[in-house]
Amino acid sequence: MGIIEILGYTGALMVGIVLGLIGGGGSILTVPILVYLFYLNPVTATAYSLFVVGTSALVGALRNMQKKLVVFKTAFIFAGPAFVMVFITRKFVIPAIPHTLFYIGDFQLTKNLGIMVFFAIIMLLASITMIRNKEQDREVKTTNYPLLMLQGTIIGFVTGMVGAGGGFLIIPALVLLAGIPMKKAVATSLFIIAINSLIGFTGDISNMNIDWLFLLTFTSISVAGIFIGIWLNKFIDGKKLKKAFGWFVLLMGVYIIYKEFTM
Repeated sequence: MGIIEILGYTGALMVGIVLGLIGGGGSILTVPILVYLFYLNPVTATAYSLFVVGTSALVGALRNMQKKLVVFKTAFIFAGPAFVMVFITRKFVIPAIPHTLFYIGDFQLTKNLGIMVFFAIIMLLASITMIRNKEQDREVKTTNYPLLMLQGTIIGFVTGMVGAGGGFLIIPALVLLAGIPMKKAVATSLFIIAINSLIGFTGDISNMNIDWLFLLTFTSISVAGIFIGIWLNKFIDGKKLKKAFGWFVLLMGVYIIYKEFTM
């Protein structure tokens, strides 16, 4: 095993540790690790990321179910259109995107470049949410179900395109549109992410040859990291760490844009 691979599997562990420490965000590092350390193409990396993210979120969701923090009615209303859209995106939209999107002079925007730049933009948006780190509950008398379903559809598309769970988009939607308290919104979002990601991954199974040994190894290391993160949470303030991690994600997003346009 080479140094780059060791760094890659260490990254998998860190993804889980961050998830365990701050309850989200870590999975957004999965695609860069798979692309830049394991040299997977972005389409394969986003597919693998869905499995890693879905499995990791499922571990967290099961823990939250035991604590009765998951609001199932809202979760299914939100997740219904979301998982349909993420499946359609992975099964039909991604394979239909042409290798070359367009030319501007000598510049060629390829499918892989487009996916990575879109992913970097999502990272930048996620980083801003983590840096601001506002956790305010809002009293909502009536749940806006149509808007909640529309938001679910949009997030399903984003999740399908970049292979990230979209918790930074789901949590505000649950708080602002459904009036769910922040703690339950975080727990419910993990349940939604698990459903979205794992169902979305099934859309890739028939479209590509999956290296199950590698994928299960990477995922197992990430899940082990979650339990390490949960243990570390006893000694480290996850809320303070979240802001610092947000700055790291911001730098990573900028780096991806720089690297993709200078390769």
